[in-house]
Amino acid sequence: MTYQFSYKNHPLSYTKNGTGPVVVLLHGFGEDSTIWDEQVSYLQQHCQVIVPDIPGSGASAPLHSQPESNIEDYAAAIYALLQHEQVTSCTFLGHSMGGYITLAMAEKYPAIINGFGMVHSTAFADSDEKKANRQRGIEMMEQYGGAAFLKTTIPNLFGADYKAKNTDKINSLIEKSTAFSTLSLQQYYHAMMIRPDRTSVLKNSPVPVLFIMGTEDVAAPFNDVLKQSSLPNSSYIHVLKQVGHMGMWEATATVNSYLLHFIRAVN
Repeated sequence: MTYQFSYKNHPLSYTKNGTGPVVVLLHGFGEDSTIWDEQVSYLQQHCQVIVPDIPGSGASAPLHSQPESNIEDYAAAIYALLQHEQVTSCTFLGHSMGGYITLAMAEKYPAIINGFGMVHSTAFADSDEKKANRQRGIEMMEQYGGAAFLKTTIPNLFGADYKAKNTDKINSLIEKSTAFSTLSLQQYYHAMMIRPDRTSVLKNSPVPVLFIMGTEDVAAPFNDVLKQSSLPNSSYIHVLKQVGHMGMWEATATVNSYLLHFIRAVN
């Protein structure tokens, strides 16, 4: 079921399905809540799954009309949603940018989290080179539009084998991405560009942390994520071979089983 509530006078859309322990799935950049559809279909048989459209994605309005934004503001919006739903304990699973928001949640609102997962995501801040690339991306979006930018970047998120065999699925994701406003995508890029290093959140985490990483991931490089996976006191570590940045699509059944195993372990 799809719901909406008003956050700072802007609609925030989310789906809620199933019953049991609460699990929150956060999508990444250039995606919306539907990126998790296969996971929702599987997990809703075992728990209650809440999947927001992060402000500026899907049916959720941007937080504001300024070109700058930050990860903490998105975390505050998600926390407000959970308060609206009267959630007092949940498991957070974030993909890519959704992982950055998950870390901000774990830092600022730890009492509500019984475990969290980094799905193709990193606690490292952007390097100077990456920040420069983000700024160029913002400028390219300004010049050519957000849809044109995503058309060039989305195919690179997938591993070579999946990319070669699933052109139609990748094209469907590109087509869906045309719904994004350029402003929202620029806000996301700015928020990711200025986000701080949050490896301390991993080191000090009082709850278990899940890591799912792909050996062909260029957006959250395998070696970077592997280094971080030893930081928490309790880590669940899964490596997806020949998979890029999109394990939820590239290795659906495997990722589903990893997520459910973790959810059961922390609940």
